[in-house]
Amino acid sequence: METVDKGMVDPGRGVLTDALGRRISYLRISVTDRCDLRCRYCMAERMTFLPKDQVLTLEEIALLADLFIARGVRRIRLTGGEPLVRRDIVDLVHRIGRHLGEGLDELTLTTNGTRLAQHAQALADAGVRRINVSLDSRDPERFAHVTRNGDIRLVFEGLEAARAAGLAVKINMVALKGVNDDEMLPMLHWCDAQGFDLTLIETMPLGETGEDRTDHYLPLTEVSDSIRRHHALTPIPHRTGGPARYHAVEGLGVRLGLITPLTNNFCADCNRMRMTCEGKIFMCLGHEDHVDLKTAFREGGLAAVEPLIDRALRLKPAAHDFRIGAGAQPAVRRHMSVTGG
Repeated sequence: METVDKGMVDPGRGVLTDALGRRISYLRISVTDRCDLRCRYCMAERMTFLPKDQVLTLEEIALLADLFIARGVRRIRLTGGEPLVRRDIVDLVHRIGRHLGEGLDELTLTTNGTRLAQHAQALADAGVRRINVSLDSRDPERFAHVTRNGDIRLVFEGLEAARAAGLAVKINMVALKGVNDDEMLPMLHWCDAQGFDLTLIETMPLGETGEDRTDHYLPLTEVSDSIRRHHALTPIPHRTGGPARYHAVEGLGVRLGLITPLTNNFCADCNRMRMTCEGKIFMCLGHEDHVDLKTAFREGGLAAVEPLIDRALRLKPAAHDFRIGAGAQPAVRRHMSVTGG
């Protein structure tokens, strides 16, 4: 793969700062909209995926990542869909990983873990030091229900491979009323025993999934109150670049993160942009506004992309408009798997 000559980047454009003065230093790249699971809060059971010619090649993703790094992005997270279903994904990880220590502070990945056993060591060799693994239940039958027939044994094998490769693991768990609300404290204790951190996430109204999210919406205020009956929670300054706010847990070594888009909006200090696998930059997870880098790049190269990045910065909204209630429509039509978590 080629690399971007930093001389091609206009230094006069400076670092990425939006119209509200927020410094954008974190880029999440969805490398595919495809996934081998169909989690009920994320996707519909029957999905239509993008045709191959509409998806950025790994070469194109790498060159666009180069440009963002040259413009001051310090952290990149690869997401999906499920990033590890993308053929030759490790080549891309190696390619972006070359920037670590030379403009890029961290390269991370979010995965459902089903293919982690095959890739954990290669990811570590490419410079990845920590990963997020989505796991909403440790019960095999419940896991199969939430994921629509996923096999939890593959995830556990992946977690063992990650441990063997020296990868730090954070478990991401979406709080679902009536589904896994009895597993929050046991998951916290299990993560502590495993040496993992845990982040709990409120479900977000993205895309039609065929189910009413209101039925399963669980405010994390209720979850944290429940945990506090067993362990005091103390806010700590630990940050990983994303929206989670972390707490020390009395008597345990695990760090507990809370992502609360509905009960405690975190948009004021947003530092993120998201690029989809078809080259669209979404300035906010909860808005449809975007700019199309793919068309510009394929027609005019990187020089045509830079002005669009600046346009995206000007358009970045102050906040999302997530709402969950009886009869409420999703905030946006696209599924979470399109934009990446």
